[in-house]
Amino acid sequence: MSEQHLPVVVIGAGPVGLAAAAHLTGRGIEPLVLEAGPVAGGAVREWGHVRLFSPWSELIDPAAEKLLAPTGWTTPDTTAYPTGGDWASLYLQPLADVLGDTVRYDARVTGVSRLGRDRVVDADRERQPFTVHVSYADGTEERITARAVVDASGTWSTPGPIGGDGLPALGERAARDRVSYRVPDLTDPAVRARYAGRRTAVIGSGASAFTALTALADLAKQVPGTRAVWILRRGISGATFGGGEADQLPARGALGLAAKAAVDDGHADAVTGFRTTAVDRSGDGLVLVAEDGRRLDPVDEVIALTGLRPDLSFVSELRLGLDERLQAPVSLAPLIDPNQHSCGTVYPHGVNELSHPEKDVYLVGMKSYGRAPTFLAMTGYEQVRSIAAALAGDQEAAERVELTLPETGVCGGSGLFDRPTAEEPTEGGCCATPATLTIGTSSPGSC
Repeated sequence: MSEQHLPVVVIGAGPVGLAAAAHLTGRGIEPLVLEAGPVAGGAVREWGHVRLFSPWSELIDPAAEKLLAPTGWTTPDTTAYPTGGDWASLYLQPLADVLGDTVRYDARVTGVSRLGRDRVVDADRERQPFTVHVSYADGTEERITARAVVDASGTWSTPGPIGGDGLPALGERAARDRVSYRVPDLTDPAVRARYAGRRTAVIGSGASAFTALTALADLAKQVPGTRAVWILRRGISGATFGGGEADQLPARGALGLAAKAAVDDGHADAVTGFRTTAVDRSGDGLVLVAEDGRRLDPVDEVIALTGLRPDLSFVSELRLGLDERLQAPVSLAPLIDPNQHSCGTVYPHGVNELSHPEKDVYLVGMKSYGRAPTFLAMTGYEQVRSIAAALAGDQEAAERVELTLPETGVCGGSGLFDRPTAEEPTEGGCCATPATLTIGTSSPGSC
Protein backbone atom coordinates (compact mmCIF):
# COMPACT_ATOMS: atom_id res chain seq x y z
CA MET A 1 0.00 0.00 0.00
CA SER A 2 1.45 3.38 -0.98
CA GLU A 3 1.66 6.05 1.68
CA GLN A 4 -1.01 8.15 -0.09
CA HIS A 5 -3.46 5.28 0.40
CA LEU A 6 -2.84 5.02 4.10
CA PRO A 7 -5.39 6.68 6.41
CA VAL A 8 -4.88 9.93 8.25
CA VAL A 9 -5.11 9.06 11.93
CA VAL A 10 -7.10 11.55 13.99
CA ILE A 11 -6.63 11.26 17.76
CA GLY A 12 -9.81 12.12 19.64
CA ALA A 13 -13.51 12.06 18.69
CA GLY A 14 -14.29 15.43 20.19
CA PRO A 15 -15.58 18.48 18.30
CA VAL A 16 -12.37 19.26 16.44
CA GLY A 17 -11.34 15.65 15.86
CA LEU A 18 -14.68 14.80 14.29
CA ALA A 19 -14.58 18.01 12.26
CA ALA A 20 -11.16 16.94 10.97
CA ALA A 21 -12.63 13.61 9.90
CA ALA A 22 -15.50 15.40 8.13
CA HIS A 23 -13.13 17.69 6.21
CA LEU A 24 -10.84 14.81 5.26
CA THR A 25 -13.82 12.78 4.06
CA GLY A 26 -14.98 15.72 1.97
CA ARG A 27 -11.54 15.80 0.36
CA GLY A 28 -11.63 12.10 -0.49
CA ILE A 29 -9.04 11.25 2.17
CA GLU A 30 -9.68 8.30 4.49
CA PRO A 31 -9.65 9.28 8.17
CA LEU A 32 -9.34 6.91 11.09
CA VAL A 33 -10.50 8.47 14.36
CA LEU A 34 -9.22 6.89 17.56
CA GLU A 35 -11.24 7.79 20.65
CA ALA A 36 -10.08 6.69 24.10
CA GLY A 37 -13.62 6.70 25.50
CA PRO A 38 -16.63 4.48 24.70
CA VAL A 39 -18.60 7.27 22.96
CA ALA A 40 -18.00 10.39 20.92
CA GLY A 41 -17.17 13.52 22.90
CA GLY A 42 -16.15 11.60 25.99
CA ALA A 43 -14.34 14.54 27.55
CA VAL A 44 -17.15 16.96 26.68
CA ARG A 45 -19.62 14.68 28.44
CA GLU A 46 -17.58 14.93 31.63
CA TRP A 47 -18.55 18.60 31.84
CA GLY A 48 -21.94 18.00 30.29
CA HIS A 49 -23.76 19.95 33.01
CA VAL A 50 -22.05 23.22 32.04
CA ARG A 51 -23.53 25.58 29.46
CA LEU A 52 -21.24 26.93 26.74
CA PHE A 53 -20.76 30.61 25.96
CA SER A 54 -21.10 30.08 22.24
CA PRO A 55 -24.48 29.49 20.56
CA TRP A 56 -25.14 26.53 18.29
CA SER A 57 -24.37 28.68 15.24
CA GLU A 58 -20.69 28.72 16.30
CA LEU A 59 -20.46 25.10 17.43
CA ILE A 60 -21.32 23.21 14.23
CA ASP A 61 -18.62 22.70 11.63
CA PRO A 62 -19.77 23.35 8.03
CA ALA A 63 -18.25 20.15 6.62
CA ALA A 64 -19.81 18.14 9.45
CA GLU A 65 -23.21 19.73 8.82
CA LYS A 66 -22.90 18.75 5.16
CA LEU A 67 -22.37 15.11 6.16
CA LEU A 68 -25.28 15.19 8.60
CA ALA A 69 -27.83 16.85 6.32
CA PRO A 70 -28.75 13.76 4.21
CA THR A 71 -29.49 11.74 7.36
CA GLY A 72 -32.44 13.91 8.35
CA TRP A 73 -30.48 15.45 11.20
CA THR A 74 -32.16 18.59 12.49
CA THR A 75 -30.03 21.62 13.20
CA PRO A 76 -30.63 22.84 16.77
CA ASP A 77 -31.85 26.38 17.34
CA THR A 78 -28.80 28.34 16.22
CA THR A 79 -29.40 31.07 18.79
CA ALA A 80 -29.57 28.70 21.77
CA TYR A 81 -26.66 27.96 24.11
CA PRO A 82 -26.22 24.21 24.62
CA THR A 83 -24.69 22.42 27.57
CA GLY A 84 -21.74 20.14 27.02
CA GLY A 85 -24.17 17.23 27.23
CA ASP A 86 -26.34 18.74 24.51
CA TRP A 87 -23.32 19.28 22.29
CA ALA A 88 -22.25 15.66 22.67
CA SER A 89 -25.64 14.00 22.26
CA LEU A 90 -27.26 16.25 19.66
CA TYR A 91 -24.24 16.87 17.44
CA LEU A 92 -21.06 14.93 18.20
CA GLN A 93 -22.56 11.46 18.50
CA PRO A 94 -24.75 11.82 15.37
CA LEU A 95 -21.68 13.00 13.47
CA ALA A 96 -19.61 10.07 14.70
CA ASP A 97 -22.44 7.73 13.71
CA VAL A 98 -22.42 9.13 10.17
CA LEU A 99 -18.67 8.61 9.98
CA GLY A 100 -19.31 5.00 10.94
CA ASP A 101 -16.40 2.57 11.04
CA THR A 102 -13.89 5.35 10.60
CA VAL A 103 -14.39 6.05 14.32
CA ARG A 104 -13.02 3.49 16.79
CA TYR A 105 -13.93 3.70 20.46
CA ASP A 106 -12.06 2.51 23.55
CA ALA A 107 -8.88 3.01 21.51
CA ARG A 108 -6.23 4.86 23.48
CA VAL A 109 -3.17 6.09 21.60
CA THR A 110 -0.05 5.30 23.62
CA GLY A 111 2.62 6.41 21.15
CA VAL A 112 3.26 7.94 17.73
CA SER A 113 6.50 7.72 15.76
CA ARG A 114 7.93 7.25 12.28
CA LEU A 115 8.00 3.62 11.21
CA GLY A 116 11.37 2.22 12.23
CA ARG A 117 12.70 5.65 13.24
CA ASP A 118 12.92 7.18 16.69
CA ARG A 119 13.27 10.95 16.97
CA VAL A 120 17.07 10.80 16.65
CA VAL A 121 17.27 9.07 13.26
CA ASP A 122 17.49 11.25 10.14
CA ALA A 123 17.92 8.61 7.43
CA ASP A 124 14.91 8.48 5.07
CA ARG A 125 12.79 9.88 7.88
CA GLU A 126 10.18 11.72 5.81
CA ARG A 127 9.83 8.73 3.47
CA GLN A 128 8.60 6.59 6.35
CA PRO A 129 4.89 6.54 7.29
CA PHE A 130 3.78 7.11 10.85
CA THR A 131 3.18 4.25 13.23
CA VAL A 132 0.47 4.79 15.83
CA HIS A 133 0.45 2.51 18.85
CA VAL A 134 -3.03 1.81 20.20
CA SER A 135 -4.24 0.05 23.32
CA TYR A 136 -7.87 -1.13 23.37
CA ALA A 137 -10.13 -1.49 26.38
CA ASP A 138 -10.14 -5.30 26.05
CA GLY A 139 -6.37 -5.38 26.57
CA THR A 140 -5.36 -5.91 22.95
CA GLU A 141 -2.82 -3.70 21.19
CA GLU A 142 -2.36 -2.64 17.60
CA ARG A 143 0.13 -0.76 15.45
CA ILE A 144 -1.57 1.37 12.79
CA THR A 145 0.35 2.82 9.84
CA ALA A 146 -0.72 6.30 8.77
CA ARG A 147 0.23 8.93 6.17
CA ALA A 148 -0.39 11.78 8.61
CA VAL A 149 -1.45 12.32 12.21
CA VAL A 150 -3.86 14.96 13.52
CA ASP A 151 -3.76 15.09 17.31
CA ALA A 152 -7.06 16.49 18.59
CA SER A 153 -6.83 14.86 22.00
CA GLY A 154 -7.30 18.13 23.87
CA THR A 155 -6.06 19.01 27.34
CA TRP A 156 -8.93 17.87 29.55
CA SER A 157 -7.02 14.92 31.02
CA THR A 158 -4.23 17.06 32.47
CA PRO A 159 -5.56 19.82 34.76
CA GLY A 160 -3.21 22.24 36.46
CA PRO A 161 -2.29 21.63 40.11
CA ILE A 162 -2.93 23.77 43.17
CA GLY A 163 0.67 24.88 43.51
CA GLY A 164 1.38 28.43 42.43
CA ASP A 165 4.63 27.31 40.77
CA GLY A 166 2.86 24.98 38.38
CA LEU A 167 3.71 21.89 40.44
CA PRO A 168 1.56 20.10 43.04
CA ALA A 169 1.60 21.83 46.41
CA LEU A 170 3.09 19.97 49.35
CA GLY A 171 0.35 17.71 50.67
CA GLU A 172 -1.83 18.11 47.57
CA ARG A 173 -1.59 14.46 46.55
CA ALA A 174 -2.23 13.29 50.11
CA ALA A 175 -5.37 15.43 50.22
CA ARG A 176 -6.74 14.13 46.89
CA ASP A 177 -9.87 12.80 48.58
CA ARG A 178 -10.83 16.42 49.33
CA VAL A 179 -9.56 18.05 46.11
CA SER A 180 -11.44 18.27 42.81
CA TYR A 181 -10.13 19.69 39.55
CA ARG A 182 -13.55 20.00 37.90
CA VAL A 183 -16.55 22.29 38.18
CA PRO A 184 -18.99 20.38 40.41
CA ASP A 185 -22.34 19.21 39.07
CA LEU A 186 -24.58 20.16 42.00
CA THR A 187 -27.61 18.54 40.36
CA ASP A 188 -26.02 15.20 41.25
CA PRO A 189 -27.17 14.32 44.81
CA ALA A 190 -23.82 12.78 45.75
CA VAL A 191 -21.87 15.81 44.54
CA ARG A 192 -24.34 18.19 46.15
CA ALA A 193 -23.92 16.44 49.49
CA ARG A 194 -20.15 16.88 49.24
CA TYR A 195 -20.44 20.69 49.23
CA ALA A 196 -23.77 21.46 50.95
CA GLY A 197 -23.33 23.15 54.31
CA ARG A 198 -19.56 23.07 53.98
CA ARG A 199 -16.73 25.50 53.41
CA THR A 200 -15.05 25.17 49.99
CA ALA A 201 -11.95 26.85 48.58
CA VAL A 202 -12.15 27.67 44.86
CA ILE A 203 -8.73 28.33 43.33
CA GLY A 204 -8.57 30.11 39.95
CA SER A 205 -9.66 33.30 38.25
CA GLY A 206 -11.21 32.20 34.96
CA ALA A 207 -14.59 31.11 33.75
CA SER A 208 -14.31 27.71 35.43
CA ALA A 209 -13.88 29.44 38.79
CA PHE A 210 -16.77 31.78 37.99
CA THR A 211 -18.99 28.79 37.22
CA ALA A 212 -18.07 27.05 40.46
CA LEU A 213 -18.54 30.21 42.56
CA THR A 214 -21.94 30.85 41.02
CA ALA A 215 -23.05 27.26 41.62
CA LEU A 216 -21.90 27.34 45.25
CA ALA A 217 -23.63 30.72 45.79
CA ASP A 218 -26.89 29.21 44.53
CA LEU A 219 -26.40 26.27 46.88
CA ALA A 220 -25.71 28.65 49.78
CA LYS A 221 -29.13 30.24 49.26
CA GLN A 222 -30.71 26.82 49.79
CA VAL A 223 -28.45 25.18 52.38
CA PRO A 224 -27.26 27.23 55.39
CA GLY A 225 -23.58 26.95 56.17
CA THR A 226 -22.51 26.62 52.55
CA ARG A 227 -19.60 28.97 51.98
CA ALA A 228 -16.92 29.58 49.34
CA VAL A 229 -13.44 31.02 49.71
CA TRP A 230 -12.23 32.32 46.38
CA ILE A 231 -8.44 32.22 46.05
CA LEU A 232 -6.75 34.33 43.38
CA ARG A 233 -3.04 34.39 42.63
CA ARG A 234 -3.26 38.07 41.80
CA GLY A 235 -5.47 40.97 42.84
CA ILE A 236 -8.99 41.95 41.84
CA SER A 237 -9.29 44.70 39.24
CA GLY A 238 -12.00 46.08 37.01
CA ALA A 239 -11.25 43.36 34.45
CA THR A 240 -11.37 40.44 36.88
CA PHE A 241 -15.00 39.61 36.17
CA GLY A 242 -14.75 40.04 32.41
CA GLY A 243 -16.59 42.31 30.05
CA GLY A 244 -20.01 42.17 31.67
CA GLU A 245 -22.70 43.67 29.50
CA ALA A 246 -20.05 44.84 26.99
CA ASP A 247 -18.84 41.31 26.31
CA GLN A 248 -19.57 40.24 22.72
CA LEU A 249 -20.29 36.79 24.13
CA PRO A 250 -23.29 37.70 26.31
CA ALA A 251 -23.40 34.38 28.15
CA ARG A 252 -19.82 34.82 29.28
CA GLY A 253 -20.43 38.38 30.38
CA ALA A 254 -23.42 37.23 32.41
CA LEU A 255 -21.33 34.55 34.10
CA GLY A 256 -18.76 37.10 35.20
CA LEU A 257 -21.49 39.30 36.63
CA ALA A 258 -22.97 36.31 38.49
CA ALA A 259 -19.58 35.53 40.03
CA LYS A 260 -19.23 39.16 41.10
CA ALA A 261 -22.67 38.97 42.71
CA ALA A 262 -21.58 35.86 44.66
CA VAL A 263 -18.80 37.93 46.22
CA ASP A 264 -20.84 41.11 46.67
CA ASP A 265 -23.70 39.20 48.29
CA GLY A 266 -21.38 37.60 50.82
CA HIS A 267 -21.55 33.99 49.58
CA ALA A 268 -17.82 33.96 48.76
CA ASP A 269 -14.83 35.57 50.45
CA ALA A 270 -12.05 36.65 48.08
CA VAL A 271 -8.41 36.12 49.05
CA THR A 272 -5.99 37.83 46.68
CA GLY A 273 -2.29 37.48 45.91
CA PHE A 274 -2.32 33.97 47.36
CA ARG A 275 0.04 31.50 45.68
CA THR A 276 -0.46 28.15 47.36
CA THR A 277 2.64 26.20 48.36
CA ALA A 278 1.20 23.62 50.78
CA VAL A 279 -1.99 21.86 51.83
CA ASP A 280 -1.94 20.92 55.52
CA ARG A 281 -4.37 18.73 57.42
CA SER A 282 -6.01 20.33 60.45
CA GLY A 283 -8.41 17.98 62.16
CA ASP A 284 -11.10 17.27 59.60
CA GLY A 285 -10.19 20.30 57.49
CA LEU A 286 -7.54 21.44 55.04
CA VAL A 287 -5.40 24.53 55.55
CA LEU A 288 -3.96 26.22 52.49
CA VAL A 289 -0.54 27.82 52.99
CA ALA A 290 0.81 30.56 50.71
CA GLU A 291 4.43 31.09 49.72
CA ASP A 292 4.43 34.29 51.80
CA GLY A 293 3.54 32.28 54.91
CA ARG A 294 -0.16 33.12 55.14
CA ARG A 295 -2.41 30.31 56.36
CA LEU A 296 -6.12 30.32 55.64
CA ASP A 297 -8.81 29.07 57.97
CA PRO A 298 -9.59 25.37 57.44
CA VAL A 299 -11.87 24.38 54.57
CA ASP A 300 -13.71 21.14 53.98
CA GLU A 301 -13.13 20.88 50.23
CA VAL A 302 -10.90 22.40 47.55
CA ILE A 303 -11.84 22.96 43.90
CA ALA A 304 -8.70 23.69 41.89
CA LEU A 305 -9.46 25.34 38.54
CA THR A 306 -6.00 26.53 37.56
CA GLY A 307 -6.01 25.65 33.87
CA LEU A 308 -5.09 22.74 31.67
CA ARG A 309 -1.98 21.61 29.86
CA PRO A 310 -1.30 19.27 26.93
CA ASP A 311 -0.23 15.66 27.42
CA LEU A 312 2.81 15.33 25.16
CA SER A 313 3.98 11.96 26.47
CA PHE A 314 2.67 9.85 23.58
CA VAL A 315 4.12 12.16 20.89
CA SER A 316 7.57 12.36 22.45
CA GLU A 317 9.19 10.46 19.54
CA LEU A 318 8.04 13.08 17.05
CA ARG A 319 10.02 16.20 16.23
CA LEU A 320 7.65 18.90 17.38
CA GLY A 321 8.43 22.60 17.33
CA LEU A 322 6.81 23.92 20.51
CA ASP A 323 7.09 27.24 22.28
CA GLU A 324 9.04 26.85 25.52
CA ARG A 325 6.38 28.61 27.58
CA LEU A 326 2.99 27.83 26.13
CA GLN A 327 3.80 24.40 24.64
CA ALA A 328 1.99 25.55 21.50
CA PRO A 329 3.46 25.40 17.96
CA VAL A 330 6.23 27.98 17.65
CA SER A 331 4.54 29.97 14.87
CA LEU A 332 1.19 29.98 16.66
CA ALA A 333 2.39 30.91 20.14
CA PRO A 334 2.92 34.66 19.52
CA LEU A 335 -0.64 34.93 18.22
CA ILE A 336 -2.20 33.48 21.36
CA ASP A 337 0.26 34.39 24.13
CA PRO A 338 -1.85 35.74 27.03
CA ASN A 339 1.15 37.75 28.20
CA GLN A 340 1.16 39.79 25.02
CA HIS A 341 -1.97 39.88 22.92
CA SER A 342 -4.72 42.43 23.38
CA CYS A 343 -8.39 42.48 22.45
CA GLY A 344 -9.23 40.94 19.12
CA THR A 345 -5.67 39.93 18.29
CA VAL A 346 -6.12 36.15 18.32
CA TYR A 347 -5.57 35.68 14.61
CA PRO A 348 -7.40 32.91 12.73
CA HIS A 349 -4.78 30.46 11.53
CA GLY A 350 -4.21 27.28 9.60
CA VAL A 351 -1.65 24.81 8.36
CA ASN A 352 1.28 27.26 8.19
CA GLU A 353 1.09 28.14 11.89
CA LEU A 354 0.39 24.54 12.90
CA SER A 355 3.24 22.82 11.05
CA HIS A 356 6.17 21.19 12.85
CA PRO A 357 9.66 20.06 11.88
CA GLU A 358 8.04 16.62 11.63
CA LYS A 359 6.13 16.82 8.35
CA ASP A 360 2.42 15.89 8.31
CA VAL A 361 1.85 15.83 12.06
CA TYR A 362 -0.44 18.47 13.55
CA LEU A 363 -1.68 19.36 17.02
CA VAL A 364 -5.13 20.93 16.67
CA GLY A 365 -7.95 22.22 18.83
CA MET A 366 -7.28 22.90 22.49
CA LYS A 367 -4.06 20.90 22.31
CA SER A 368 -2.64 23.28 19.72
CA TYR A 369 -3.02 26.14 22.20
CA GLY A 370 -0.88 24.37 24.80
CA ARG A 371 -1.38 26.29 28.03
CA ALA A 372 -3.05 29.32 26.46
CA PRO A 373 -6.70 29.70 27.51
CA THR A 374 -8.01 31.54 24.47
CA PHE A 375 -9.49 28.80 22.28
CA LEU A 376 -12.75 28.92 20.32
CA ALA A 377 -14.42 25.89 18.74
CA MET A 378 -14.74 27.65 15.40
CA THR A 379 -11.00 28.35 15.49
CA GLY A 380 -10.45 24.60 15.64
CA TYR A 381 -12.81 24.03 12.74
CA GLU A 382 -10.80 26.48 10.64
CA GLN A 383 -7.59 24.74 11.66
CA VAL A 384 -8.70 21.34 10.39
CA ARG A 385 -10.26 22.76 7.22
CA SER A 386 -6.86 24.20 6.34
CA ILE A 387 -5.00 21.02 7.24
CA ALA A 388 -7.33 18.80 5.20
CA ALA A 389 -6.82 21.08 2.21
CA ALA A 390 -3.05 20.87 2.60
CA LEU A 391 -3.10 17.07 2.84
CA ALA A 392 -5.20 17.01 -0.32
CA GLY A 393 -2.59 19.12 -2.10
CA ASP A 394 -4.80 22.21 -2.33
CA GLN A 395 -2.30 24.71 -0.98
CA GLU A 396 -4.29 27.73 -2.11
CA ALA A 397 -7.28 26.65 -0.01
CA ALA A 398 -5.00 25.69 2.87
CA GLU A 399 -3.54 29.19 3.06
CA ARG A 400 -6.84 30.99 2.61
CA VAL A 401 -8.00 31.72 6.14
CA GLU A 402 -11.54 33.07 6.28
CA LEU A 403 -12.81 33.41 9.80
CA THR A 404 -13.92 36.41 11.84
CA LEU A 405 -13.63 36.00 15.59
CA PRO A 406 -15.65 38.06 18.06
CA GLU A 407 -13.81 40.58 20.18
CA THR A 408 -13.80 39.46 23.74
CA GLY A 409 -14.58 42.57 25.72
CA VAL A 410 -12.27 41.23 28.42
CA CYS A 411 -8.99 43.12 28.74
CA GLY A 412 -6.28 43.16 31.35
CA GLY A 413 -6.96 39.72 32.81
CA SER A 414 -5.31 36.37 32.48
CA GLY A 415 -7.97 34.64 30.47
CA LEU A 416 -10.09 31.72 31.40
CA PHE A 417 -7.69 30.05 33.77
CA ASP A 418 -5.34 31.40 36.39
CA ARG A 419 -1.78 30.43 35.67
CA PRO A 420 1.58 32.09 36.30
CA THR A 421 2.28 32.87 32.63
CA ALA A 422 -0.75 35.12 32.48
CA GLU A 423 -0.97 36.69 35.89
CA GLU A 424 0.94 39.87 35.13
CA PRO A 425 0.11 40.70 31.50
CA THR A 426 2.27 43.27 29.80
CA GLU A 427 1.06 46.72 28.85
CA GLY A 428 -2.11 46.50 26.81
CA GLY A 429 -3.41 43.60 28.83
CA CYS A 430 -4.73 40.34 27.56
CA CYS A 431 -8.01 39.27 26.17
CA ALA A 432 -9.40 35.82 26.70
CA THR A 433 -11.25 34.62 23.71
CA PRO A 434 -13.67 32.10 25.08
CA ALA A 435 -12.62 28.52 25.22
CA THR A 436 -15.85 26.94 24.28
CA LEU A 437 -14.25 23.61 24.89
CA THR A 438 -13.38 24.54 28.36
CA ILE A 439 -16.23 24.30 30.59
CA GLY A 440 -18.65 26.70 29.31
CA THR A 441 -16.19 27.90 29.06
CA SER A 442 -15.39 26.59 32.14
CA SER A 443 -14.02 23.32 31.58
CA PRO A 444 -11.69 22.75 29.02
CA GLY A 445 -12.90 20.21 27.21
CA SER A 446 -10.88 18.26 25.13
CA CYS A 447 -11.24 19.09 21.63
